[in-house]
Amino acid sequence: MKKTIGILGGMGPLATADLFIKIVTQTKAAGDNDHIRVYIDSNSAIPDRTAAILTGGPDPVEEMTSALRHLESCGADCIIMPCNTAHYFLPRLQEKTEIPILNMLEITARSCASRYPGKRTAVLATRGTLATGLYSAALEKAGVDYLIPDEGEQDILMHLIYEVVKASRPLEPEADTWASLLDGLRKKGADYFILGCTELPIVASTLSAEGPFVDPTAELAKAAIRFCEYETTGE
Repeated sequence: MKKTIGILGGMGPLATADLFIKIVTQTKAAGDNDHIRVYIDSNSAIPDRTAAILTGGPDPVEEMTSALRHLESCGADCIIMPCNTAHYFLPRLQEKTEIPILNMLEITARSCASRYPGKRTAVLATRGTLATGLYSAALEKAGVDYLIPDEGEQDILMHLIYEVVKASRPLEPEADTWASLLDGLRKKGADYFILGCTELPIVASTLSAEGPFVDPTAELAKAAIRFCEYETTGE
């Protein structure tokens, strides 16, 4: 019996689409019938995760649970969430289901350790994700050296994530801002960058700037493919 994937999405919708595309393009397949069955609940009603963590905004777990129940009813064998900040709530969600929820941050940390041993990464993420310390914990567990953007750099990241990608504004005018952010972090000792918000792979793929980058969305897609006992393309 072939295993299936459930995407608990809507955080945001474009990031959800990006994850699905990466599952399809990274699955080794000779035709349509060689691909994994994927169920998607893109629940855009899920409250903002960063606001919930930092400023007492509405708890997103109720709406996340609604999507989880839909994916359970479809028969998903694993659940993946294309939102780094949402992983703060993963333990509460996991308590509500027997279906394994794959942890994107831990998967990413292990990939960093394997691909860039002895190198230092910079974690590019929302204030909410950085405030939880989840990436720090995952990277330290995997033995990965890292640095965290300062307040001004976090302002730039929040602008790109919320005021540009989530707001469906064009990215091209932000090219210099993005390049300057990366250059500044590189001068502080970063050898490569974790795109630790699922909007940021969209930024990196649209704007030409030197990396290298680790894309947690792509790492999560590959982990889900392997969980379902399919082969990846090796990209």
